[in-house]
Amino acid sequence: MQRWGWFLTASLLLGVSAGAQQGPAKSAQPAAVQPVSATPGIAVAPQSVPRTPVSIDQVVDQIIEREHGLMTFLKNRTPLVETYLQNLTPDQKMGAVPKEDHYFLGRLDMSDIIDRRDYLAKQTSFQQSLMGGVTKLFRIQYQPMGFSWMVFVDRQNFDRNHYDFHYVHREFLGEVRTLVFEVTPKKNAGTGLFQGQIWVEDQDYNIVRLNGTYVPRPKNAFYFHMDSWRLNLVPGYWIPSYIYSEEGDFSYGSKDKQAFKAQSRIWGYDVMKDSRDDELTDLKVEAVKDESAVAQDLSPLEAQRAWQQQAEDNVVERLQRAALLAPSGDVDKVLQVRARVMVTYPLETFSVGNTIVISRGLLDTLPDEASLAAVLCHELAHIVLGHNLGSKFAFNDRMLFSDESTYQNFGFRHNPDEEAAADAKAVELLKNSPYAQKLGSAGLYLKQLQARGLMLSALLTAHLGNNLSDSKGQITRLSALMGSAPTLDESKLDQIAALPLGGRIKLDPWGDHVEMIKAAAVSYTSVRDKMPFEVTPFFPRLTRLGSGAATTAENAPAQDGNATK
Repeated sequence: MQRWGWFLTASLLLGVSAGAQQGPAKSAQPAAVQPVSATPGIAVAPQSVPRTPVSIDQVVDQIIEREHGLMTFLKNRTPLVETYLQNLTPDQKMGAVPKEDHYFLGRLDMSDIIDRRDYLAKQTSFQQSLMGGVTKLFRIQYQPMGFSWMVFVDRQNFDRNHYDFHYVHREFLGEVRTLVFEVTPKKNAGTGLFQGQIWVEDQDYNIVRLNGTYVPRPKNAFYFHMDSWRLNLVPGYWIPSYIYSEEGDFSYGSKDKQAFKAQSRIWGYDVMKDSRDDELTDLKVEAVKDESAVAQDLSPLEAQRAWQQQAEDNVVERLQRAALLAPSGDVDKVLQVRARVMVTYPLETFSVGNTIVISRGLLDTLPDEASLAAVLCHELAHIVLGHNLGSKFAFNDRMLFSDESTYQNFGFRHNPDEEAAADAKAVELLKNSPYAQKLGSAGLYLKQLQARGLMLSALLTAHLGNNLSDSKGQITRLSALMGSAPTLDESKLDQIAALPLGGRIKLDPWGDHVEMIKAAAVSYTSVRDKMPFEVTPFFPRLTRLGSGAATTAENAPAQDGNATK
């Protein structure tokens, strides 16, 4: 990846990197030592010396025990779950492409009965089913709970009375060696039971991946096929983090024309769950003396700036507590203009005081440094022009609302005149920047976005800032850059106007820190490989907490077998 050198861009990336480095320390523990949680208040799973199982049955017993242990560990957690879905249609040149999209964001209650509380007002009511039924017009109605369900194999009935287990083989997932089992419901065991494969790490037999669906299918509804991944984020537990779902068949002669791809991400497990009272236990107050030359009240201008700064700090802190904003890095403390990452899919930016906020989805899809510079420059222009919003949030009582109502209580949208002025100022700043001769890529990105605007209305719906396009999908942000951009030609392999979602930013689901993905460059062999703004499967490289390499003992079953009782 090309180094991003512009000062605002550098501040963003350094802030992201520094924020990621502030996560819990991850030091390896000897096998016989009981680990201590890096996060106060977390009870960790007891660790034991790796042992060779005597039989497949003993392995299965341990798998079931660890899965129920995970349910108990997470039952008081309420992470955020975000689902972005694209319905697909066949295109002769580009393959299956999006024709419309849907977006869900809510807080997942992982207690005995899994439930959701949604952030978006239109989603406040839905059935707790894996998928909505078919309406009288035979239009699929997606239910957000369906995409949240596969955090566990089976919340109620994961045991030998309901399932048969068949050992398949060993397989490495990243640095973690796993045992793969086929899991099938017993005859007449009930409805809505998991059917598929599970991958189990070979030290403590925690499930790290599950892939399949639920059977039998209920009347007038469907169960999705899903691929669910977990990460070793706290000692002894593998935490549900990613869920990918895909349906549809466009092969010749197929009658299945309903197709979609969907990503679900889960994060915010640690938000406001562990007591912070311990921060006060070592509080030491020393005598403080004002060393300034002349101690005096602030001037009117200084007071106004301090008031706006208080509002800015209140908003940033509240967004972070709602798990919508990634923690900051050290660089943010010294910059006049702060850049923060909003960890959601929809493409948006906004500014509060001197803080510029840019969404993860927008960062993911921008093709290069010049495009990022253009996006940030629009918000910088608002700051330079004094278009301050949100000073009313200096009153702390305005922060007293539920996380789920964040979007109803916050809004940082500028009027059309201010947006036009910011665009003009941004173009002026860019023409005097190192990117003056590289703005064609930014314009090309906007052209690609406009070409798919009508099909991606959910992705283009900003929830706190201004939209990048109008209701017809026409780009309204920095549209002047499109005039000097090359002609958009999706058939050209060397023209990468926009990237797929998930291409740049990696989010830690436990502590919400973000970092840049360090992926090797991949050659394109077909125009279908480009997938601008599209959803793709998850394939994280699994590692053990505190381990730099896979060092597991030989403790897998010696031969294939069945475990049924």
